[in-house]
Amino acid sequence: MKALLFVTVLFAAACSGSSDQDGAASTVVSSVPTATAAESATASTSESSPATTVPDTTEPATTEPATTVPDTTAAPLPAATVDDLLALGRPIVLAHAAGEDEFPHSTPYGYAQSVAAGVDMLDLDVQLTGDGVLIVQHDGDVDRTTDGTGEVAAMTYEQVAALDNAYWFTADCVCREQPEEAYVYRGIRTGDVAPPAGATPADFAIPRFRDIVERWPDMPLNIEIKGEGATAVEAARVLADELTELDRLDAAVVTSFDDTVVTAFGEFAPTVELTPGLGLSTAWVLDGTPLPDGMRILQLPPEYNGLEVLTPEVVAASHDAGYVIWVWPNDRVWENAAGYEQLLDMGMDGLNINFPGLGVATVQQWIAAS
Repeated sequence: MKALLFVTVLFAAACSGSSDQDGAASTVVSSVPTATAAESATASTSESSPATTVPDTTEPATTEPATTVPDTTAAPLPAATVDDLLALGRPIVLAHAAGEDEFPHSTPYGYAQSVAAGVDMLDLDVQLTGDGVLIVQHDGDVDRTTDGTGEVAAMTYEQVAALDNAYWFTADCVCREQPEEAYVYRGIRTGDVAPPAGATPADFAIPRFRDIVERWPDMPLNIEIKGEGATAVEAARVLADELTELDRLDAAVVTSFDDTVVTAFGEFAPTVELTPGLGLSTAWVLDGTPLPDGMRILQLPPEYNGLEVLTPEVVAASHDAGYVIWVWPNDRVWENAAGYEQLLDMGMDGLNINFPGLGVATVQQWIAAS
């Protein structure tokens, strides 16, 4: 009964989100990062854990579009593979869905800004269009973030790519019924509004997976395969093929909420780092059941509805077992400097967060003060 409750709670946590923190599987509870079922883009209304109070301070402001997009494709980063990341000896910062509270969800523009800010890893959700193209997209439909409507699986890539993926983005939420001026990136994709300097209309589209990898060939990738069943397994096969073709097998961490999808991907690409799905992560947190051989990264939320997931005991046991923990905050209350610092103090080895630049600065300051 306890295990069933925990699974239900974690699954719900994944589905709600800091602004829809999925990370999910991208997290687990992940299953990555990056969680979810049908997620809402508004700030989470879940209660904070009674054991942890995070002051909501230093809230970043993003009411105006950034004016430039620095060229971040030229110089290779020092940590180009997963092994490189784990050898850094410090907490890493992952750009969750391109920094979804700061920039439009999963857009090339958001990833460009995140890379320019100095993140260590890009976090992506992937699934297939109806004509078999692997895209970076969280939801099973396009309704929440774009000016279109419909299921991704029923659309061609050409149809998906034509949509304005920043249509409903505001600094406070991805939502309707805001003043027109709140939609600061609306219309750039369709050519009705000029893009920020250095950007193009294509930077506000739903991209192909390979578009992101080819643009930043040295960035490690945290990848959640969305969906379940045969469709998700086919996406796993395509993902394995593309990582092989793009020579990024050693730079990827792959997961899904569904452990069977993780297993299937592992058969397609045996050398790629895997993160456990919901079942395996729950078994570890609740019962201390070791992860399968070769798995060494846990992706977990802090808590949900008063149930604390990242207790001191879980964190200590995870580190004693040789696992690292990449946290995906599933409540926007954590998405500020004070929240990030508290997560670092709790022993997190990675922050899969929605304000990437702030996260990078906070990690730097935390290291300097340690």
